[in-house]
Amino acid sequence: MASPEELKDEILEKVKEYYSLVHEKNSKKDFKPGNRINYASRVFDENEMINLIDSSLEFWLTYGRYSKEFEKKLSEYLNIKYSFLVNSGSSANLLAFYTLTSPLLKHRQIKRGDEVITVAAAFPTTVSPIVQYGAIPVFVDMELDCINIDVSQLENAVSQKTKAVMIAHTLGNPFNIKKVKEFCEKYELWLIEDNCDALGSLYDGKLTGTWGDIGTSSFYPPHHMTMGEGGAVYTNNPLLKKIILSMRDWGRDCWCESGVDNTCNSRFSQKFADLPVGYDHKYVYSHFGFNLKATDMQAAIGCAQLDKIDFFTKKRKENFEKLYDGLKDIKKFEIIKKQANSNPSWFGFMITLNDDLNFSRNDLVEFLEDNNIQTRNLFAGNILRHPLFKTLKQGEDYRKIGELPNTDKIMNNSFWIGVYPAMDEKEIDFMIETIRKFVD
Repeated sequence: MASPEELKDEILEKVKEYYSLVHEKNSKKDFKPGNRINYASRVFDENEMINLIDSSLEFWLTYGRYSKEFEKKLSEYLNIKYSFLVNSGSSANLLAFYTLTSPLLKHRQIKRGDEVITVAAAFPTTVSPIVQYGAIPVFVDMELDCINIDVSQLENAVSQKTKAVMIAHTLGNPFNIKKVKEFCEKYELWLIEDNCDALGSLYDGKLTGTWGDIGTSSFYPPHHMTMGEGGAVYTNNPLLKKIILSMRDWGRDCWCESGVDNTCNSRFSQKFADLPVGYDHKYVYSHFGFNLKATDMQAAIGCAQLDKIDFFTKKRKENFEKLYDGLKDIKKFEIIKKQANSNPSWFGFMITLNDDLNFSRNDLVEFLEDNNIQTRNLFAGNILRHPLFKTLKQGEDYRKIGELPNTDKIMNNSFWIGVYPAMDEKEIDFMIETIRKFVD
């Protein structure tokens, strides 16, 4: 009879064989006009599948050795001290924001009624935690070149109640980090970088997500790397690290790893609040927290994906440049411009149509979709115009700086197509030809 180790090796060899027969074969189909061109897709090989099966055979399921390995590898990649795996990018944003509501932050704690500067041209979960907590989002307009926050409006947005700025790097294009950082430092504000669409992007030679107090990532399949569902929160601040760990794991005060007891060697000898002396530290709660951990099987996939992140980044940049070279001479629209001092790892290729054309954004998008080219709007476009804001009162539940005309233009005139790593030149050429066929 085979030993467990021999049997495991045999299973993993079969996984390689299965990948080769099923997934590798399908990934090498030659593109022909009429084939679907998705805006994004997972890109993987046998290593992700081997890690997944290896983890499943252990059957640990929750936070375990792959989770620890992933957090360590992500911290090393980002050159940041602390990384925490969570179950989605949306949970990462939730955790990042709620971390700043901790009483441990004293006068810098975000309280209900405090203000957080953000933008309306956002994915909802960059804004939702602010509203859900009872803080006040203050919306600033966008600039149309780089499709990021208009930093000239920041001074108009600040008030005595302002505690933080929480914004994303649009489609991998860094916002003006220098100006935003200077503003935050001037007024002692927290900065949360929603880095979910920008993993691998550089600003002034440093990775995005590592400039602010907290960065967040998403590992949903369309993003720069994937583990299915998954996300991460990261920081260099040891106090924020303590709060993040507590709030991610039920709000507990204990910092023992899963399955470990008495790391502090004081499990039954401490005094907390009005609890009796020696109350079990594993069941002392210092925050109103969540359970946002991912499974070890997700982390196993992420470990293999992180090994490919430099390749993914390189391909995204190359694909963006090919699209840009093929469309840059068209005068009927503007292509998103790279932020100064940046090197984006592009999530998408964004186009904003000029005004007063004889066709609309929807006309062009429908033409592309009819030709099996998948498109996307810039998420909410203007989140203030969605049903979820109809129950909120301007000036009471949220503020906006001016009428946000550029945000509305993005909502009406902009869309994007994909640049994900598995795209080949035939697909990119077909997208160029199809767009030119419509607009020329």
